[in-house]
Amino acid sequence: MRVLRYPAALAAVLGMVALTAWAFAWPFEKAVYLAPVIVVGGAAAVGLVLLWGKIALNSLQESRHPRRVLAYWLLGLGLLVLLTVLGVKLPNEGG
Repeated sequence: MRVLRYPAALAAVLGMVALTAWAFAWPFEKAVYLAPVIVVGGAAAVGLVLLWGKIALNSLQESRHPRRVLAYWLLGLGLLVLLTVLGVKLPNEGG
């Protein structure tokens, strides 16, 4: 199992670099130069998702009515997705 650690890490980094190059329409060489930044940014994003997921799960478990809270979360996310798909632009407060 230990032998596969380095090839798995190399495959993950190459996958992240290729995905970033494709998403931003960069040449692969430019994405390779930015590989350390891409890896650190990806790790930070995964860390934030895990942290906020744990916080949300803990909050849900400690609530008195977890089904109601979950229903409100899903309703809010569904409304956000629906408004985004419909292309609704919210008014700008600044002017």
